[in-house]
Amino acid sequence: MKLIKPFLFFLIIPFFAFTTLHKYYISVTQINFIEEKQSVQITTRIFIDDFESLLRERYDETITLAGKDEPKTNDTYIDSYLNEKIKVKINDEEVNLVFIGKEYDADIMRCYLEIERVDTIKSFEISNKVLFDLFEEQQNIIKTKINSKQKSFILTSQNDNSLLKFN
Repeated sequence: MKLIKPFLFFLIIPFFAFTTLHKYYISVTQINFIEEKQSVQITTRIFIDDFESLLRERYDETITLAGKDEPKTNDTYIDSYLNEKIKVKINDEEVNLVFIGKEYDADIMRCYLEIERVDTIKSFEISNKVLFDLFEEQQNIIKTKINSKQKSFILTSQNDNSLLKFN
């Protein structure tokens, strides 16, 4: 019974988090280690309107996401922001995130990041501060699949970092 409640929480929250009208400030980040490709693939789902508000406040008040003929500068701003707010250490060494691109689905923006040339993972540390500078109540759900083990946790502005160890 103790395992059912956390499982249901992580299963149901993302479903309710991504509805047309929301009053919750949540992002969901999926992290997968693909050993045969020596790659860590990261997909972050964020509400378009929340991210657009952040980009307007931080960079340019005329920014519009998910519009026709979206300027390439939007990708530059998104890449810059995500690389500032998401930090990853693998085996106690900070690694670079490569912004692959983004796509829109209804009111959600999916951002794709990758960490290349990863042979093995003995420890994985992530700090995710996305949207904490705009919404104090922001929660960032992290779901990982590393070394065939799945783990999930929630990062908040009070606890924005998590360390996973694999022996």
